[in-house]
Amino acid sequence: MNDIDELLSDGIKATPPSFVRSILKAASDPEVTSFAGGLPNPISFPQQKLLESMERVVAEQGAKAFQYSATAGIDELRQWVADRYNHRFGTDYVADDVLITTGSQQILDLLGKVLLDKGDGVIVEKPTYLAAIQAFALNQPVFYEVELTDEGLDIDELNAALDAGAKMIYLIPNFQNPTGLTYTAEGRRQVREALSGRNIVVVEDDPYGELRFEGESLPYIGGTNLPHGVVMGSFSKTVTPGFRMGYLLTKDHELLRNVSIAKEAADLHTNVFSQYVVYDYLTHNSLDEHLVKIRDLYGAQARTMVEAMAEYFPADVSYTVPEGGMFLWVTLPESVDTMELFDKALARNVAFVPGAPFYAEPGSRSTMRLNFTNADEDTIRDGIRRLAECIREELGA
Repeated sequence: MNDIDELLSDGIKATPPSFVRSILKAASDPEVTSFAGGLPNPISFPQQKLLESMERVVAEQGAKAFQYSATAGIDELRQWVADRYNHRFGTDYVADDVLITTGSQQILDLLGKVLLDKGDGVIVEKPTYLAAIQAFALNQPVFYEVELTDEGLDIDELNAALDAGAKMIYLIPNFQNPTGLTYTAEGRRQVREALSGRNIVVVEDDPYGELRFEGESLPYIGGTNLPHGVVMGSFSKTVTPGFRMGYLLTKDHELLRNVSIAKEAADLHTNVFSQYVVYDYLTHNSLDEHLVKIRDLYGAQARTMVEAMAEYFPADVSYTVPEGGMFLWVTLPESVDTMELFDKALARNVAFVPGAPFYAEPGSRSTMRLNFTNADEDTIRDGIRRLAECIREELGA
């Protein structure tokens, strides 16, 4: 008998498939209004400018753009990333503090490989990004969940998790996925104080930080403030997701050296041609002007969704109001199981992501994540109206 299960690793057996990927197929029907995926709006892609950059790269870089390259990434792009963060946050990053990766998802995979053995502790928000759970689960760690509040983390729960022992803490401080919440300045201070003096890698995932359409940007919790601070970023939400280009910044060069070794073993280096194209685009165009357009677009879409929920949702349904990013979080009465609600909503041609997959341990089944960036305002209003009808039926209202 040829039974592949006997040959699979314990790690892959412990890793759940991505729920989002499975439901995106169900929601791909053009008749379905999908609030499920974390998809940037295609009208935000600078297609013509990228085409011009591709032509320049071929003409000016020649064979270098098609050859093998350094694991860390091309020097010009690494320096651009360092300069960008120094300008925004007053930090002192240099090119040697930056690793260019195949999407920010690769960073999660690499950090898991470098830091986590079976049974090691990793602290995550409750709820947290489901693909981070998936990436870390391959290494069979123990997850310590800490409740996410309007301010940041529940500090008592954080201290208890730290006392239990963990090698890494994974945070999404800006417009968190899935909730859309942002840590306040005081919330960041309290978390930083709790982590100070602890021998722990502090990972801050910030793919949405430049997509703030309300309020002011706030400094990182770790970054250059803590010895093992790691900041994750991506060009997926600001330029294009299809190039799969992310980056890691850290002053901890011993950690960075080991992550680079793991990356070398995984893929040698990130796509060189795409790196040159992104760098050319960034140096021949104003990213800030481009970001203004994205922020204005997403801000209007978010306001439309919030206003539609205020109009159509039952009074006992609550939701977050994001200051940026791509998502918001809906909490329904505990009697509603959103995993069951999903099929009923899909029958009405509207899709969302149930909240359960965003918990490292079995969590609330009466929550859902909604994406507001990949539908126009009229479609958002109509989709929320139909979703509200499903909720009211489920509540018997």
